[in-house]
Amino acid sequence: MINLRVYGILLGENKKVLVSDEYIRGGYYTKFPGGGLEFGEGTRDCLKREFKEEMDLDVRIGDHLYTTDFFQMSAFNPEHQIISIYYFAEALEPIKAPLRTKPFDFDERELKIYAERKETETFRFIDWDLFGAQSVTLPIDKVVADIVKARY
Repeated sequence: MINLRVYGILLGENKKVLVSDEYIRGGYYTKFPGGGLEFGEGTRDCLKREFKEEMDLDVRIGDHLYTTDFFQMSAFNPEHQIISIYYFAEALEPIKAPLRTKPFDFDERELKIYAERKETETFRFIDWDLFGAQSVTLPIDKVVADIVKARY
């Protein structure tokens, strides 16, 4: 089965890069914001929806950056192949979601969400000078991090 994912690269002040720190089924993952394409929506609409659901943030979806061009098995289901599409995203309003300064800095509310759903997330910006493939967990995100650093 093919699992199509859509992610956004959102740069803040001084080219800081927004990431999502997620705790999923007992594992810790740092990734770009985004998620799964739902039936009936386009990739750009998917990314807008994901930013709205996850951060209550309206974004403009910019240029396409990358689409997976190699085989990648899902980290969560060995019967799924992952194809990820990455776009640049621009916040159309100030970010309302709490931003953390440390990885996986979950508060009591987020840990309660984890207890119910077995997943939760927080968001933070990584300074440009510290950002790179080592900043993210998933293999496709590592490729994209290298592309972003090389281009900018």
